[in-house]
Amino acid sequence: MSQLRSHRNFGTIPRASGAAAAALKARAAAWEVPLVETPEALSMFVWGCELRLVPGGDDLRVELSAPEKRLIGSLQDSATELFAEAGLEVAWDRVDAGALAPGLSLMRVRSVTRRTPGFIRVRIAGPDAARFGMGSLHFRLLLPPRGRAAVWPRIGASGRTEWPEGPDALHRPVYTVAAQAEDWVDFDIFRHAGSPTCDWALSGPEGAEVGIIGPGGGWCPEAERLHLFGDETALPAIARMLDLARGEVTAHVRAGYPDLGPLAADPRVTRCDDLLAALASADPGQGDFVWFAAEAGQARQARKHLLARGMARKAFTTAAYWG
Repeated sequence: MSQLRSHRNFGTIPRASGAAAAALKARAAAWEVPLVETPEALSMFVWGCELRLVPGGDDLRVELSAPEKRLIGSLQDSATELFAEAGLEVAWDRVDAGALAPGLSLMRVRSVTRRTPGFIRVRIAGPDAARFGMGSLHFRLLLPPRGRAAVWPRIGASGRTEWPEGPDALHRPVYTVAAQAEDWVDFDIFRHAGSPTCDWALSGPEGAEVGIIGPGGGWCPEAERLHLFGDETALPAIARMLDLARGEVTAHVRAGYPDLGPLAADPRVTRCDDLLAALASADPGQGDFVWFAAEAGQARQARKHLLARGMARKAFTTAAYWG
């Protein structure tokens, strides 16, 4: 096994090769990820990892390989879940039962500041900070209910992550890494009514312990020209991709000028009032990539529009950031 996938784990599914293969094929289709079938094995590739099914007598061997230990845990969690949905149980060679969920880091709030009229910047600090914002733009913030001690998700005996439920259920919003160093991570929260995260950030959480899980959500797309479209909630991700993009990049943003901050002076950024109209006016060509993030209904309309224009699914992303 190459260094690219130096972490491994194995499991066995008794007498269920047909059902397991069908479950894996369905998941690969749902996630739109590569699936390779040969006479010797069936492999799904996701997150830079491989989930491989190898027939062996009456039993089926499950082989996991990944470049990081946390990704082995995430792949084991997903594999256990998808096979359980098909009525199958994997007997894993190794399960870190009782350990924190894969990719979960516990950090402390260092500061909360007002970045613009509409955004709050939070800095959290901890020894795992360096791995966030590298290779993926996002992470999931885990907040316990107000007034309750945090109960963090842990790996169960089956290999699946067990999340707290009922009165201990965690709030789990996704945020973009705005800035990052060896021992801290910054992220921006868009201020809006009814947001548990806004209420938490404005309650004086400095010094409190929080959980963050990830990173995840992909990196800045590689393209000759990158076309970005987003509303206020997508501003942090757009700002990060403007910094990371290697080719030509333009951004259309539906947000007030005060919240644009430094982006207001960036010639690549255009403020607009109608994201779908701006998307319809764009002219992506061969080798271009379109990234669109806003309310769920608009994201669906954007996806429908891009498919109708004949864009390949691998040439665009449409994400629902709210709604």
